[in-house]
Amino acid sequence: MELFDKLKKYFWLFWAGVWEGIGGLPYLENPFISLAVGMALLLISEFFFKGNNPLWGERRDSAPSVLQTIHKNPRKHEFHIKYMDKLRNKELLIGAGKLKAIEKEFLVILDHGGKELFIPIHRVTEVLHKGKTHWKA
Repeated sequence: MELFDKLKKYFWLFWAGVWEGIGGLPYLENPFISLAVGMALLLISEFFFKGNNPLWGERRDSAPSVLQTIHKNPRKHEFHIKYMDKLRNKELLIGAGKLKAIEKEFLVILDHGGKELFIPIHRVTEVLHKGKTHWKA
């Protein structure tokens, strides 16, 4: 990930130089054309760097990506997963340390007796880290 961050920094430095260089072109001296070209390039940048487009703000992560990150985290025992239990009709909290695997659209949780409990990912409502909200649906 560090390599990507370095490349991103150099890309923006490169782009600033390109913009300065083409800024002196005669047809870009018109502020409306310059604004339109700048907005078009900003929209195109969304394809290169997901989540960094200032027009829409920061992109929210989806539940599956957040849960995959937590599952791979060596400190996953610090996380808790809150989900809606349809049978009890209430939200339940379970420690992420019990998360055994993520299979397709289900979380596989090891119960106290070693039984596997399958929780649909779409029922996850919140992820807590040390008691504070880390992600919320």
